[in-house]
Amino acid sequence: MHFGQLPQVEAASVPAEGLLLDVRENDEWAAGHAEGALHIPMSDFVARSGELTERVGDGERVYVVCRVGGRSAQVAQYLIQQGMDAVNVDGGMLAWDAAGRPMVADGGEPPYVL
Repeated sequence: MHFGQLPQVEAASVPAEGLLLDVRENDEWAAGHAEGALHIPMSDFVARSGELTERVGDGERVYVVCRVGGRSAQVAQYLIQQGMDAVNVDGGMLAWDAAGRPMVADGGEPPYVL
């Protein structure tokens, strides 16, 4: 599968109740993330993929996000190869923020995309 064939969705189109998987590293997550997202850094993904499997319902779509879309595209492609319904969030958290989607940060600081 080439990235051109990878299913993508605009940040503004991710449903509020959708399962958002954030694959950014810990410092990026702490700076700002979507509330309720599941955080598994790409560097830990294979070891921790069971955490995603536990959260996903039958046939549930997984929306994969990183900062701009490169890492999340790789993880989404991996999930599709595992038989999951996964889509890449086009433009990542930068697009999420630009679309005015809500974000929170660790420690009560104002959220931003690192």
